[in-house]
Amino acid sequence: MTELDDRLLALRTHARGWAGDLRAVALRLEREPDLIMGSLGLPAMDHVGLFQSPPRFRPAPLVVGSHRFTGDSLLEQVVLVEELACGDLGALMAAPGAPMAGPLVALLGDEQQQENFFGRLASRPTWTFFALTEPRGGSAATSLETRLRRDGDGYLLDGVKKYIGNACRAGVGVVFARSDPGPLGIRAVLVDAEDAGYTATALPTLGLSAAGLSELTLRSVRLPSERLLGRQLSAVRRGMLGWTRTFDRLRPVVAAMGIGVARAAHDYVRAHRRVLRGDERTRWEELGLRIDAARRLVRHAAVTVDANPAQGHVASAAKVRSTRLAEDVTLAALGFFGPGARLDHPLLDKFARDARGVEFMEGSGDVQKLAVHHKLTRGRTS
Repeated sequence: MTELDDRLLALRTHARGWAGDLRAVALRLEREPDLIMGSLGLPAMDHVGLFQSPPRFRPAPLVVGSHRFTGDSLLEQVVLVEELACGDLGALMAAPGAPMAGPLVALLGDEQQQENFFGRLASRPTWTFFALTEPRGGSAATSLETRLRRDGDGYLLDGVKKYIGNACRAGVGVVFARSDPGPLGIRAVLVDAEDAGYTATALPTLGLSAAGLSELTLRSVRLPSERLLGRQLSAVRRGMLGWTRTFDRLRPVVAAMGIGVARAAHDYVRAHRRVLRGDERTRWEELGLRIDAARRLVRHAAVTVDANPAQGHVASAAKVRSTRLAEDVTLAALGFFGPGARLDHPLLDKFARDARGVEFMEGSGDVQKLAVHHKLTRGRTS
């Protein structure tokens, strides 16, 4: 399913109005990310978190005309996120909520952990973090250096995480650490920003400034055993399988972000270069065809993963395609305005810098290609 029915078309139209609000604050938030506090009243900020919590923790569904949306469908999520990313990806990523930590807590958390985590999100605007990436080993599970060790009735957590979105403004999040050797020795724990030994420092970035990418320092952070996710599950289900399935559901959404940024740049050319002739017109139209093709792949991935979570390689393929597309289209769009384009068109310059950041969200292109290769070599294609 790549064509939208009337219900999803209504959601897309509604989301485009919200996207305009994000576009209006895009450059301001890039210069001063802390101004996000003054943008919390925007409808997009209020509703994007709706799709990140289990149904029982949502105050109400999103109602558009006669249609109700709960966000349970990945296709709903990619339709919404593409539009909001087209408005401004940085502002979208700066919104409070649990875009990455939420699905993992829903998958691995016991009843009390979910009550505490999602109840907190429902009671007030709350930012969260998902801390896997490390300075030396990136997101490779085999290279995790953060350690979780037993200490009496609880645990001590030590390590450093880097490039963690929203951590500098977050109240709570998930940290991955190694408790034992091997793939089953990786655990996920809930960490509160008020915990002694926890420090988050904002990092300077060339793109996605509003997203608050941060470095986390964890120095003997003492955690009660109740903070350990997946305690009630088998070692296989609570370890790598848990966060792998989480990533598989996140990838179509991240891929939709790439589509949104590419579309923003493509539309910018149409709006500011109203007359395109000859080769220029041909190049612009070819970029549009690539956007349409990648969008179809992303929607196909969303439907496929919803139907069968084990088919995550389709989402990996969509993420690779949309990431490359976002960079190609934004750089090509700058070319339509000559050598001084980055100075004369700061919004288009921002799109190009933000597009590069999509490459590194929840796994670079090389990681995604390995995931596809793994499925191909084992004969699991569809």
